[in-house]
Amino acid sequence: MDKVYRPKLSQQGLSPTHAVNAINQFGENKEVHVAGESPLTLKVNDREIVTLMTLGTHPEELALGYLRNQRLLEEITDIESVSVDWDKERVDVSLMPGKEITDWEEKLSKRTVTSGCGQGTVFSCTLDKLYDEKLPSVSLKQSKIYELLAAITKFNEIYKKAGAVHGCALCKDTEILKFVEDVGRHNAADAISGWMWLEHQQGGDKIFYTTGRLTSEMVMKSANMGIPVLLSRSGVTNMGLELARDLGIIMIARAKGKAFLVYNGEEQIVFDQTPKKPPERKDVRT
Repeated sequence: MDKVYRPKLSQQGLSPTHAVNAINQFGENKEVHVAGESPLTLKVNDREIVTLMTLGTHPEELALGYLRNQRLLEEITDIESVSVDWDKERVDVSLMPGKEITDWEEKLSKRTVTSGCGQGTVFSCTLDKLYDEKLPSVSLKQSKIYELLAAITKFNEIYKKAGAVHGCALCKDTEILKFVEDVGRHNAADAISGWMWLEHQQGGDKIFYTTGRLTSEMVMKSANMGIPVLLSRSGVTNMGLELARDLGIIMIARAKGKAFLVYNGEEQIVFDQTPKKPPERKDVRT
């Protein structure tokens, strides 16, 4: 692949929040901000694929990441341009001249509606190629988990202002390479995947963080991005855990401050900064 290649991209990111008036508990009028939410229909060579409900801040990267994570396209060099038109509520992905996809009927034949916020989707071709590449086995220091969690608290600006969004981050060691917020964590993950595709970033030395729960869909997205570590401040689902075990993904959840739970890959965690346990409370009876 030509490492310097980038398709032509529009720059049509929307403002993430809108000012509105609300009445507080004292009956007072107050200006507050709410998160945006807009439909965006993804088309490839004028063929409709899906309609996404999105914050709209990274629509071009979202479209690319969706196609990549769903394994509908394998090479970014197949894409000539990505153009967003909010008046038409659509994003058009144009393939290179002469490039045709002949097996899309089969690829799009089976669609699973997932538990993602706003209803995510997984196509059969996503599952078929999930085990094509083995993820690298990595180790992770407890102290680095703490440093990364502290660094992430500086982000989540849209959530702090308006709420109603999830945040996802692509991290290397304790550095936040890319942070995206959207109304659904699956959209934020796809936008990061699209950014990785554009920047030719590999996932083997990265950590994927999300404020949302770790479902099977999020595990699949991590695997498709080649990322072997998942970190979340929320919980996990049973299917997500089973898939993480099957794929060899380190799964850490309920992570906040100095607390976390390792659901999978505990043998790859180096416990180098174990906090002191609080003293046990004695049962004092009067």
